[in-house]
Amino acid sequence: MRITISGPPGSGKTTVCTMLSDRLGIECVISGSIFREMAKEQGLSLSEFGSLCEVDFRYDRLLDERMLDIARGKQDVILEGRLTAHMLHRSGIPAFKIFLGASVDVRARRIAGREGIDEQDAKRSIIEREACEARRYEACYGIDLADKSVYDLVIDTSHLTAEQVCDIIVSNLEANG
Repeated sequence: MRITISGPPGSGKTTVCTMLSDRLGIECVISGSIFREMAKEQGLSLSEFGSLCEVDFRYDRLLDERMLDIARGKQDVILEGRLTAHMLHRSGIPAFKIFLGASVDVRARRIAGREGIDEQDAKRSIIEREACEARRYEACYGIDLADKSVYDLVIDTSHLTAEQVCDIIVSNLEANG
């Protein structure tokens, strides 16, 4: 079964994706890792690369095409990424599409703890990154990240552990065949 996991920075996408992959015994592909590799290849910070992507859509398109190719080639895979659900939906590729969200304060606390930075700096970075991504995805694809209509399951992870989120997902997968 194809599964997509989307959501904003700090919502728990990568943690849940990895945990779900272990639990279900299927591969997971993390788009953020690919994006970070692309930034590094260009010799840019994540923020600088995001700004470049805002004016040169080829990097987003390369990443998104790579994710689509993986989805086309594999029946059993978990694809983690901000646009993955939208891209598979638009391409008519069947998948169970999940959105994970959390308040910006919770996400900032998670990112600050993970990266060892100040919580307010993390919050500013999240807000800046989300604004950049919203502009890019609207300009590049006409996608409104606030549109949750493509998702089969939306979970607020603010007060849940990754294990609890994984349990909710597995229960929904079982209920939906």
